[in-house]
Amino acid sequence: MCAHEVTRRRSTASPWPGPGAPVVVDTPADLGPEAVLVDVRWSAEGRPARDAYLAGHLPGAVLCDVETDLLGTVGGRRAGLPSPEALASVLGRLGIAAGTAVVAYDDLGGVAAAWLVWMLRALGQPAAVLDGGLARYAGDLQTGDVAPAPVVVEARPWPADRVADLAAVVSPDVRIVDARPLDRYHGLDQPADARSGHIPGAVSLFWRDTVDADGRLLPPDRLRAVVEGAGGPEPVVCYCGTGAGAAHVLLALEHAGLGAGRLYAGSWAEYGATDLPVAR
Repeated sequence: MCAHEVTRRRSTASPWPGPGAPVVVDTPADLGPEAVLVDVRWSAEGRPARDAYLAGHLPGAVLCDVETDLLGTVGGRRAGLPSPEALASVLGRLGIAAGTAVVAYDDLGGVAAAWLVWMLRALGQPAAVLDGGLARYAGDLQTGDVAPAPVVVEARPWPADRVADLAAVVSPDVRIVDARPLDRYHGLDQPADARSGHIPGAVSLFWRDTVDADGRLLPPDRLRAVVEGAGGPEPVVCYCGTGAGAAHVLLALEHAGLGAGRLYAGSWAEYGATDLPVAR
């Protein structure tokens, strides 16, 4: 992958309409010469994202912190989608206008990058995950900060055809996919959950099963086999613990040509805090 310096111009023109943009790209330039490169690394150990970013990031990348920028609040914890107003503020600060293409990367197999990419694509904005993330970059990293020119971004509501609520996931007519690790699906590990188990009727499709050992998204034919093994390709509602893993699976479904699906925004952070039935 070649080095890429993000341009400072912020044209709203893009060669990709939102739904037609590829889900993953090999280089930021694959989404157009003015695509904004965003570092979305996320530490499960709670290390500040800015520390890793300042120590070294892909040339031209701006920083987006998952914890402070991309999570809402569900049941008193950081989880779920941010409000439209909060996301608009973040995008404006990063210099990402409504029509600007975005390429995001992380060092976690794409799950953090997918969270931002899914949000933008749901809003009709061209966005893609940098396949393989930071590990595939062979050049010198840039240290220090990249300060984008801020822009004004209007808040856009989350579209009803891409986001599901609690009422939707308890409907018998909806296929539910749980994107958490299998042990959490079976209720064997609940480090931060109010209750253990999964939503009754949900099938398990761990988001990491959609990428290879190098953190690259599986090709469409292999993804279709994985999805079929998990219970079929029908349109789904997907959830995980906070939403990011579910967004990754939804992007994988789209990449495989199996439809966009819907995100259960509250995910287990919301469902687990209710008194609704759970399965194990």
